[in-house]
Amino acid sequence: MMYSQSLTLSLFTILASFGLCFGSYLEERHYSTNHQPYNERLVKPRHEQFSFMARAHHPSIAPSPQSHNTVNVNDYGAKSNDGQVDNEAFEMAWNEACSNGKVLVVPKQSVYHLNPITFSGPCQPNTALKIYGTIKAWPRISAYGADRKLWIKFENVTNLIVDGGGTINGNGRIWWENSCKVNESLPCKGAPTAVTFDECNNLKVDKIRFRNAQQMHLRIQGCNNVWASNLIVTAPGHSPNTDGIHITHSQNVFITNSTIGTGDDCISIVSGSKNVRATDITCGPGHGISIGSLGGGNTQAEVSNVEVNRATLIGTTNGVRIKTWQGGSGYARNIKFINIVVRNVTNPIIIDQKYCDQKKKCQEQNSAVELSNVMYQNIKGTSASEVAIKLECSKAVPCKGIHLQDVKITGENIKDTIAKCDNVKYSNSGMFFPKCHP
Repeated sequence: MMYSQSLTLSLFTILASFGLCFGSYLEERHYSTNHQPYNERLVKPRHEQFSFMARAHHPSIAPSPQSHNTVNVNDYGAKSNDGQVDNEAFEMAWNEACSNGKVLVVPKQSVYHLNPITFSGPCQPNTALKIYGTIKAWPRISAYGADRKLWIKFENVTNLIVDGGGTINGNGRIWWENSCKVNESLPCKGAPTAVTFDECNNLKVDKIRFRNAQQMHLRIQGCNNVWASNLIVTAPGHSPNTDGIHITHSQNVFITNSTIGTGDDCISIVSGSKNVRATDITCGPGHGISIGSLGGGNTQAEVSNVEVNRATLIGTTNGVRIKTWQGGSGYARNIKFINIVVRNVTNPIIIDQKYCDQKKKCQEQNSAVELSNVMYQNIKGTSASEVAIKLECSKAVPCKGIHLQDVKITGENIKDTIAKCDNVKYSNSGMFFPKCHP
């Protein structure tokens, strides 16, 4: 009963903190300021409504289970390093751990192969998974059958802890080679997400390595109160659609102290997500940290209360990006990018309300996902292209409430940088270079 009360109080505190949103943001007209010496220190926000996330607390997670209360996959017939599929052993071990609130252990210095598998709840309290060794995807595409979207899935589990310092390897090379983005002569088909957490609450994922996902590495879907920390996510820069961490229809998600380098977005945040904070992130290679894409297929999108704080992006195609399709509806608002370092990034700051990831040209449309209350603060570094700041907004639904404070992006092996700003209502303070030129 005490734990339930503590959890309730903690969740109330989080939601109350998030409730201190961006407040009534007074839209300022575009004005220019003289350049001032650039402040290399972390800058205190001038707009207090943007500081709500700094007061949010860590999610309340069940205490770590006792080490003696464990279930080893080897005890159920799993055999490491033998090139065989171990689904049956893992399923039996999970059922034992879930039913009795035990710790499922994947031993170190061991490699186990799995076909698509689902670990379902609800489970008894203190259920956990400790991965010390390696879980690797079975390499045959035929093993995935008609549903090619999933490899490892956890569903409907509360207070789950996944840690141990081990590796989850999607064995994705064969999938990349058969992707239409790599070989245009092939038909476009989906590929599995390596690990999906679906409808999981009070989830903790810590000290896990994700490697070479078939497509996305880690998907957080329909979850509430998630703490993901000390993750290392790696795949080659040419691997298609291998997002590092993908967040959809989830709230109260905290990502901290993680290094992500893939062939797509390091972190992608899409519709239905709110109260998301990413702190101390190193990104590269990849497509940067993105909100979106949103509104594809004329759909409605809702994203709010997102903060990216203390991120370093190295050699990525984008830095911090918001991307929406024409024809969508809904909103993305109350977004803050602060204390960002970009090094040799092609598009360091980009809003793209005309996103079009298809061969056929996208037609101009009269509706768009509304973007408002976006803060860029203390962003510095170098651009690999001339256009360091690109705010390309919709004529029908212009961006509003965009504020840039202490932003300085110079060229990497190029003489000058410029900013292009279309259909956007913005303000700026402190250093702002390069300045917008419509």
